[in-house]
Amino acid sequence: MLLTAGRAAATRTLIGGRSARVLASRFAHAPVASAAAASSSAAAATAAAAPPSLVAESRVRVASLLEGGEARLGETVVVKGWVRTVRTQKSFSFVEVNDGSSLKGVQVVAEDGLDSYDVVDALSTGAAVAVRGEVVASPAKEQSIELRASLVELVGSCPADSYPLQKKRHSLEFLRSIAHLRPRTNTIGAAMRVRSALSFATHEFFRSRGFVHVHTPLLTASDCEGAGEMFRVTTLPAAGEAAQPAAAAAGCGDDVAALDRAVKSAGEAVRALKEAAVVDKEAVDGAVQELLARKAKLQAATEKQVAGKPAGDPLADDFFGRAAYLTVSGQLCAETYASALGDVYTFGPTFRAEDSNTARHLAEFWMIEPEMAFTDLAANMDNAEAYVKHVVQYALRSCADDFAMFAQFYDKGLKARLQALVETPFARVSYTEAVELLRAEIAKEPSKWEYPCVEFGTDLATEHERWLAEVAFGSAVFVYNYPKAIKAFYMRDNDDGKTVAAMDLLVPGVGELIGGSQREERLPMLLSKMEESGLDPEDYWWYVDLRRYGSVPHSGYGLGFERLVCYVTGIPNIRDVIPFPRYPGSCDF
Repeated sequence: MLLTAGRAAATRTLIGGRSARVLASRFAHAPVASAAAASSSAAAATAAAAPPSLVAESRVRVASLLEGGEARLGETVVVKGWVRTVRTQKSFSFVEVNDGSSLKGVQVVAEDGLDSYDVVDALSTGAAVAVRGEVVASPAKEQSIELRASLVELVGSCPADSYPLQKKRHSLEFLRSIAHLRPRTNTIGAAMRVRSALSFATHEFFRSRGFVHVHTPLLTASDCEGAGEMFRVTTLPAAGEAAQPAAAAAGCGDDVAALDRAVKSAGEAVRALKEAAVVDKEAVDGAVQELLARKAKLQAATEKQVAGKPAGDPLADDFFGRAAYLTVSGQLCAETYASALGDVYTFGPTFRAEDSNTARHLAEFWMIEPEMAFTDLAANMDNAEAYVKHVVQYALRSCADDFAMFAQFYDKGLKARLQALVETPFARVSYTEAVELLRAEIAKEPSKWEYPCVEFGTDLATEHERWLAEVAFGSAVFVYNYPKAIKAFYMRDNDDGKTVAAMDLLVPGVGELIGGSQREERLPMLLSKMEESGLDPEDYWWYVDLRRYGSVPHSGYGLGFERLVCYVTGIPNIRDVIPFPRYPGSCDF
């Protein structure tokens, strides 16, 4: 106990400063009755002399302090954060402290007469500190205030020789390898603040319009897009792994004939035990329990066989008794709630097992998916336009310093482009017209295009989408009424028999940002389209039921949230706008 108390006192002395050490040294020379008494008295006196820890005190966020500016002059405040830089002069030091609430940190001025200046002397980039001080005017041009420290407390040290983040620019590729530390950098910190602002604005937008937020499942047996690029979820052992204990104990799986033989064998064992000259009651009870367990397995296997799941089907032993996957979309489930609550939206993670290593793809990403009852394609586009303008405007207003940094290092025209998006009505063009525009432009110089062959039925590439948004219209543009052959089964057929009521929102600099459609609400048409797509209506019986019971015209769209963050920040790679990116070969952290 004395050793622990001594260590605690020594720690507080280091933080508290010189006066505590002086007091402790005086106690060290005082006469004592015993060594134990001396140690106890010194520890108590040192603890009493040390100032109370700042860790327990309320802090002022750096963003709030900087926003208050000169109005906060003369206040004594406590800030807590991480050291960005330390510059030591002859009689004082400058310490920049950032707590993540803003791009800029607050400059702390620590004079060498400070009791805790020995702590300042030992600081390095990355260390966690708590600082009490007075807000004073700053002579520097880039800041109006700074903090004159009266106490600096080291909360968590950071070895300078091994800390991977130093006062220099690091490549985004390198930062992905230290994703647990990269939020402390300007780029990733700013991206996460903008991401947070866009997320808040998303909920604000839909709530203000009466939408209900629905949490759709991540586990599903349905493939919404029909692409087949889904992550399988299973509890079955992988090849070469031992079988689950329950399956191993059965000895014969769900094969009905084998289970029937196992039941007969267990019955004979019970009979033999009961007919023995000396009956062992405990052994008989155990054998009876085994018999009952085998009978239960036989009954379950028989029921599965009757239900159309043949005995021996490996999926019958899986957790859900059938194939299950991580969802690629919450749309189908959202449609069920739109059919009861009117207007709903989902906002959650989705997954795609696409072996793609481009700057536009992730294996795990977030989707915003509204579904609106009694809504056609035109109203669907109206909602999508209003949503995008709302969230972009909110982010511009809330994260001004972050956008200044993005404009400096990633896209000099970023703010002007986003402001134009907010202020300019979105253009609208049919797919057929868009193809004609592209064909005319490509014919001028086909060699400039990576994909020069464009005709009705072509799935437009990113270069086509960007040309339409950046050159042909000079603004965000909805392309609508796509060929049915290149769109999903749930999209409503148009009367021409060739197209569906689908739309994509294309934006300058990115291409496709939103994809949506009016959903097929007519039962015969939906069943026909499912058959054309090779889908079994029995697998989607609940979705088909929506068309049987009170079906209404309804529409919706999906927006990849990370693509939105890329577009708004100008960051070129989607892996740098999500906290922990998942892509082929990478599932760390």
